[in-house]
Amino acid sequence: MLEVAVIEEPAAAEASLDPIRSRILAALAEPGSAAMLAGRLGLPRQKVNYHVKELARHGLVELAEERRKGNVTERIYRATAASYVISPSALAAVSPDPARSPDQLSARWLLALGSRLVQEVGALLTGAARARKRVATFAVDAEVRFASAADRTAFADELTRAVTALVGRYHDESAPGGRSHRVVVGLHQIPAPQLTDKDEQTDPQQPRGTDATESGAGQDHRP
Repeated sequence: MLEVAVIEEPAAAEASLDPIRSRILAALAEPGSAAMLAGRLGLPRQKVNYHVKELARHGLVELAEERRKGNVTERIYRATAASYVISPSALAAVSPDPARSPDQLSARWLLALGSRLVQEVGALLTGAARARKRVATFAVDAEVRFASAADRTAFADELTRAVTALVGRYHDESAPGGRSHRVVVGLHQIPAPQLTDKDEQTDPQQPRGTDATESGAGQDHRP
């Protein structure tokens, strides 16, 4: 089972978003038959069996084993991944295009960059799986707390200079056999956790949703 699988086909995306099928996908993190799933989910076995077959048709679940019980063959299925990401390629013509309106201070442009990242890495994973090869990637995930908007702006400026210098040092347009790589650097505020009704009863003054932000690097200033 993969840790994460990327869904690129619109029909597979539609299948995964069906409420019953998404429950079945989650339940099949642990292999089971239609009868076992029916008991876990409180659904009729025939209904579960239909949805499992549809998920299998789109490659979201797979047959793990078959068990013979008298005159009956029990089919055990499992999800092909522990979690799934739907690629923007499934949206075809309406998928985000960062080239349309590049703006370093736009949160929407940052989102478009993230969407392209999912689409491109997803395509790489699909091709690598067919060729039985690994994908060479690198990522850094860090958290920084700024004392002020001015510090955040200074950080963004310094980060831009550092990345620009590194790209200029290592980029070789004429390198024979060279491979182009994409570098994406983003900065965004971490959303505050959503409160439950119980949390609000405990602390009714705590605001719901994300904190208000000051304008600055990485924020979207548009309405």
